[in-house]
Amino acid sequence: MNPLLLDIPLQLETSRLILRAPKQTGDGTVVNMAIRDSFHELKIWLPFAQKIPTAEETEINLREAHIKFLKRESFRFLIFLKDTNEFIGSTSIHGINWDIPKCEIGYWINTRFSGNGYMTEAIKELVHFGISKIKFKRIEIRCESTNMKSRSIPEKLMFKLEGILRQEDLSADGRKLTDTCIYSIIS
Repeated sequence: MNPLLLDIPLQLETSRLILRAPKQTGDGTVVNMAIRDSFHELKIWLPFAQKIPTAEETEINLREAHIKFLKRESFRFLIFLKDTNEFIGSTSIHGINWDIPKCEIGYWINTRFSGNGYMTEAIKELVHFGISKIKFKRIEIRCESTNMKSRSIPEKLMFKLEGILRQEDLSADGRKLTDTCIYSIIS
């Protein structure tokens, strides 16, 4: 089946969260504020966070993500608290290979909201959605071996650590080689 024919909802829900595709004008403002709030933590792990983007750059990035969503190239979701509608982070299904089919999941959270289990809840829903609705046969989570907060999520969700690739990637700032953990879950 051609992926463009897949009926992918623009919103997913959990007991505490709403995961919504970036589709509204102005999403860039709230996402940009969260990047600014969490900049020092994000900078350690994420190449996109090496400098603080402008709100306009974030808006453009989200509009491009929406286009990729519609083209079924990747599926980014913005995460909001159900009770307050506060934006708390972002997650995505990317690196899709429709021939297998398989994908990778990535995520980040506003530092103010970490430690509450929100990201684990969001990823659990995304994994369920990916396996049961999209019919992915394999879902991966890759993260730097020293990023213990990121590693805890696939470990809590019963992903299997398949291995650690030594000196496989560059650090977010591009200054040193890092080891990458590969976790996976299969249907």
